[in-house]
Amino acid sequence: MKTAKNDVPAGAMKGAEVVVRCLENLGVDTVFAYPGGSAIELNQALSHSKMRVVLPRHEQGGGFMASGYARSTGKVGVAFATSGPGATNLVTAIADAYMDSIPTLFITGQVFSQFIGKQAFQETDFYGMTLPVVKHSFLVMKAEDLPMVMYRAYKIATSGRPGPVVIDIPKDIQQAVFVPKFPTEDLTPRIPGKLHAMDEELQSLLRLISASKKPVLYIGGGVISSDSTQLLREFAALTGVPVVSTLMGLGAFPATSEQSLYWFGMHGTVAGNWAAYYSDLLIVMGARFDDRVTGTVSKFAPEATIVHIDIDRSEHNKNKKVDMPIEGELHDALTRLVAMIKAGGFKKPDLTEWFETINGWKKEYKFPFSYDHSGCPHILPQEAIETLYQETKGDAIVCTGVGQHQMWAPQFFMFNEPRTFISSLGAGTMGFGVPAACGAAAAFPNKTVINIDGDGSVLMNIQELATMTIEKFAVKTMIINNQHLGMVAQWEDCFYGSNRGQTLLGDVKNVGSPENEKGLFPDFVQIAKGFGVPGRRVIKREELRDAIREMLDTPGPFVLDVVVPYGPHVMPFIPQKCSALDVMITQTVDPCKQCRRCPWMLKK
Repeated sequence: MKTAKNDVPAGAMKGAEVVVRCLENLGVDTVFAYPGGSAIELNQALSHSKMRVVLPRHEQGGGFMASGYARSTGKVGVAFATSGPGATNLVTAIADAYMDSIPTLFITGQVFSQFIGKQAFQETDFYGMTLPVVKHSFLVMKAEDLPMVMYRAYKIATSGRPGPVVIDIPKDIQQAVFVPKFPTEDLTPRIPGKLHAMDEELQSLLRLISASKKPVLYIGGGVISSDSTQLLREFAALTGVPVVSTLMGLGAFPATSEQSLYWFGMHGTVAGNWAAYYSDLLIVMGARFDDRVTGTVSKFAPEATIVHIDIDRSEHNKNKKVDMPIEGELHDALTRLVAMIKAGGFKKPDLTEWFETINGWKKEYKFPFSYDHSGCPHILPQEAIETLYQETKGDAIVCTGVGQHQMWAPQFFMFNEPRTFISSLGAGTMGFGVPAACGAAAAFPNKTVINIDGDGSVLMNIQELATMTIEKFAVKTMIINNQHLGMVAQWEDCFYGSNRGQTLLGDVKNVGSPENEKGLFPDFVQIAKGFGVPGRRVIKREELRDAIREMLDTPGPFVLDVVVPYGPHVMPFIPQKCSALDVMITQTVDPCKQCRRCPWMLKK
């Protein structure tokens, strides 16, 4: 055998180099990696890679960047971190990806294998602690296993119901030199379990649709992750059934379609929630009956025959008892349903009366959403997002933090295409917006990427403004600044007599109207400037549109601090443990009274 110098076998590589080569072979083009002692070999190998390597300023930021990249592209997002605190900083991002079924690989360095379990410096049992929030965790204890582990991890992350996979690699395994054997079999992701729904099941579904008077098609993120958007639209057109979406499914069906009920749930449309409640047939595709959608489960679609199509059999009858669970890959099921309809024999139901009822709700409650600006001299948060939508004409990838702004964003920025609304929905993770937008911008440098954030949420990963500057991510961050943890404060207003329990973020002594700049803290424009990002604060309504235009027209990243009153609530609002019939349509607390003086201060 020919050998390289120093008697190293030809073709031999370090374990860390094998990891990087596997990612390259699998088509990964971008990774987000923060270095450290136990990961230094991995980072050295990455430094010689043809992949783009992005340095976040915090491991959680890197994890969310990988998620934003994956959510906007449908490809695998990859994040690297070192052992101990580097790895544990990834846990929230991993749990977030798990809750929203996002295909991601989290690769961490680990202490030398001989020290595992001995409380070595920066050691944690990362394999063990991530088991509840991953599809799979690997702890690699033999260097020769690395190629197969990498390929298996990729397949697990992308097949069936997507999700995160952790690969924990001790430093000596990274340093081991060997001749790798890369898998040669077909790398097309294979879906475990039952791939195909049975013909009889699908034909029964079509018969149910033909016989229904008030059907509703309830779609979720599975439609998008299975690349079934066009099939879903064709199926809806052929059947004529109205469509309502979860926030994870937003954009799979065009919001502007006459069949659209847009999105439903706790803060969704009245028409969407009521249509689901009064339906006689509810067809669920790629969704999981989340509690923010169903409210009290027993009161959700109480009279409907429910059909649930999902690749993950564990979701069937988990949250809501259904009449017809159909296990199978959604793209396959929709392909065959469309073919069956086109083959003839399907009787399209007459839904004239049903749409008259639905359109009546739409008209009465100003579908999809509305707000009252009368009597308020200040910029309202809804107005800021609506103006942003008008100025972009909806042509943007929109990421959000978590809070009131997260709900106002899809209310007043209409989404007609998939993978254009990027948000932490299952976990509801504050600090998601800035890094997720970086991930989307890495994937789509020529598209407008906007982060709509809150003054509370944005602070949790604001250090990634540095990443934006260095990596030239042209992310436009619009902060809806109400000086409060707005969503919690809304619940305090509704259920706790407006008592403030650590939800006021501003200067307590100077809280008042938005025009009182003395109480506005911190100064986001100055913070952005420190990271090399230009910015602007806007308070006056007449300056809002010009400020948004400046943000959009400025090359590179930009921070726009939009100061708004904290009184407005996100409406509609279905409180927990309630049904769609208990929806709060209008705000119970006077927003202007709230705006002029904080209830917390009144108690002093």
